[in-house]
Amino acid sequence: QVQLVESGGGLVQPGGSLRLSCAASASIFGFFVMGWYRQAPGKERELVAVIFRGGVKKIADSVQGRFIISREEAENAVYLQMNSLKPEDTAVYYCNLRLNSEEYWGQGTQVTVSS
Repeated sequence: QVQLVESGGGLVQPGGSLRLSCAASASIFGFFVMGWYRQAPGKERELVAVIFRGGVKKIADSVQGRFIISREEAENAVYLQMNSLKPEDTAVYYCNLRLNSEEYWGQGTQVTVSS
């Protein structure tokens, strides 16, 4: 069983930046895909950015050019650098990991973009 712990959320003004971190409790060596989803009030959970084992990244059109996903396998971690934040980026952000045919979710971290 792998646990994912997110951190880095908070309140930020429009145009600001935040960096989310997701740390896995066990080795992610050989993972299939790891990344971030988000869910805004009244909306379905949606993909934000994920990174595949080979390094390929998939980024949502709505955050392309503003958000950067990276991983540090030695730290069993994945990061999401969020720049030029907009009010519509407000949501709970969840870390996701698919490893050895299992799927894991973090508990979520709130990101609020407001002046």
